[in-house]
Amino acid sequence: MPGIDFHTHLAPVFDTHHPPTEGVAVDDDGRLVVDGERVGMPRLYDPPALLSTLDRLDLDAAVVSIPPPFFRPGLSAADAATWAAAANAGLRRATDAHDRLLPLAYLPLDHPEVAVRVYEKVQADTRWAGVVGSAGGGAVSLADPAFEPLWAALDRDRRLMLLHPGSSPDARLDEFYLSNLLGNPVETALAAAQLVFGDVLRRFAGMRVLLVHCGGCVPSLVGRWERGLATERPGVRVAVEPPRAALRRVFVDCLAHDPAAVDAAVGVFGADRLVLGSDWPFPMGTDDPAALVAHLGPDGVRRVAVDNAAAALGRK
Repeated sequence: MPGIDFHTHLAPVFDTHHPPTEGVAVDDDGRLVVDGERVGMPRLYDPPALLSTLDRLDLDAAVVSIPPPFFRPGLSAADAATWAAAANAGLRRATDAHDRLLPLAYLPLDHPEVAVRVYEKVQADTRWAGVVGSAGGGAVSLADPAFEPLWAALDRDRRLMLLHPGSSPDARLDEFYLSNLLGNPVETALAAAQLVFGDVLRRFAGMRVLLVHCGGCVPSLVGRWERGLATERPGVRVAVEPPRAALRRVFVDCLAHDPAAVDAAVGVFGADRLVLGSDWPFPMGTDDPAALVAHLGPDGVRRVAVDNAAAALGRK
């Protein structure tokens, strides 16, 4: 089946003998040690394994980003700039020999001014399929005016921005793997709420925002958000675009592990806003993203895999 998987990950590639920045080392088998922690399973360092997966699924391409363990929140602005440059150069080393792997440049959204500068350095390079940043967590609110230059640039370039949850600052989620099982969808919803109530999606309608994990908790919250706007709750500006209308501007992947959740996302974001996403190679992903939308029928699957993918990448 032709199509594009929008949610895959690879580690950046660095010279074993020359670590790119303080806090990062490369061990003897090429895996990274980041801030004292050895990061990732072997397949994260194996682009041919991702290509083999695409072959098995008969998919045309994969959009590739560095995974959350490499986001490194909490760095100073200067260190974040250094790390983003190194991580992006490393991801290009991992993908440049493979035209089917479409990389996303990492933007450190915890420092808006740095994110703007990083984007300025990559925006003219068409090898980048778009950008990726951390959703929620301890980052600056996406409604903060400091992001306006970035949103304006992404709007002008009609560029894809994938928002991927990094880590939750809530220590209560440390048990039961809840940082992932609950924290990730909540952090995605937090980022979406900031874009909605900050009126970012309406004012910068040209940028293509993609939420992973089928939009996280957003589909179950949109009615509550609408009610908050209708009743003029404190801090909610009446002049913003209604949440349901704003969310129709957002793309989501299909990684919900539940057909009913996929249908709920389609009801909120629209059938033309759903794309494939596997979260390869992580265990919380899926071995076959198209299977998660098979209940939409052959025409629905093709729309998700091909037509919507082209729209998300600005190809239609």
